[in-house]
Amino acid sequence: MEFAFTDEQQMIAETARAFFAENATSARTRAAMEGEGIDRALWRDFCEELGFSGISLPEAAGGAGLGLVELAIIAEAAGAQVAALPMLGSLMLSAPAIAAGGSEGQREAWLPGLLSGATIAAFVEDSALELRDGKLIGGSRFVAHGALADLFVVTDGSGAWLVRRDAAGVSVTAQTTMDQTRPLAEVRFDGVVVEALANPVEGLAAANRTALVGLAAEALGGAQASLDRTVEYSKERVQFGRPIGSFQAYKHRLADMMVEIEQARSAVYWAACAVDEGSDEAPLALHAAKSFAADTGFRCAADMIQLHGGIGFTWEHDAHLFFKRARSIQTLLGKGDWHRERVAAIILGEAA
Repeated sequence: MEFAFTDEQQMIAETARAFFAENATSARTRAAMEGEGIDRALWRDFCEELGFSGISLPEAAGGAGLGLVELAIIAEAAGAQVAALPMLGSLMLSAPAIAAGGSEGQREAWLPGLLSGATIAAFVEDSALELRDGKLIGGSRFVAHGALADLFVVTDGSGAWLVRRDAAGVSVTAQTTMDQTRPLAEVRFDGVVVEALANPVEGLAAANRTALVGLAAEALGGAQASLDRTVEYSKERVQFGRPIGSFQAYKHRLADMMVEIEQARSAVYWAACAVDEGSDEAPLALHAAKSFAADTGFRCAADMIQLHGGIGFTWEHDAHLFFKRARSIQTLLGKGDWHRERVAAIILGEAA
């Protein structure tokens, strides 16, 4: 099987790469890290100027009506620059959940703001949440961009509810977070009146598919950038009278990175295509892509630090941004071991 982008997808890829390379600079990302963890100007341009926010949502919901391949292209470009944007909670989880599982009124109330970037949503998931007499009790300590959210999409794994940030009984506490480009917050609900998502099964399924592909693609972008930056450094850094990239051991490490990245790229776009085409392989592909791409992103970021030597360990170098983002991706939406167990269960189930 041969996979290649269409002309339209290639144009999207070139536009996204150019946009993030020009605007999601190290200086702007670090400024966002010192502030609230988001580059609001970049977010506005991403949503309004480029219109990428609804790339995978149906036109009836205000989106572009494209698919997860296009979403993966954009997420890969964002990951290559460690862009400080609330894409995960707002656009990869909450927006798909509302678009697929919300009533007409819920879609009309929330999707325009989410797609314009005026509204930021966060996704809260915890199996211990309780609904008593229509009021929600519980919460989560690990909500991406929770401190910035105007809306929470909340789930215990089966039911799903919409909660406004200003609702009585909602409390939000910002956490000290390793990945400062994707800050976490503790969100608690103490007897909060909620609005049930009209179709939670469809909504949560759409959110899960979109977020797994998006995170895997983001990890892929970070891995590729780690390799590209390390290759450039290997040409510039001279040791013993020759560029360090000319040493055989160094070449082997770069080659290993490249092989893993190409495997991860195949896994990511296989998953995106499988979902877009409604393939029976989609569940298997999603678990495989998340586990493989996340681990590849982490290994490549770690290799970048080591192959840069002393400077790779400093705060001034961007290697730590990629390393911390990759580490956070590994833990989000299920660790690699859990996803690999799901792959094994699917394969064994088919064999049985």
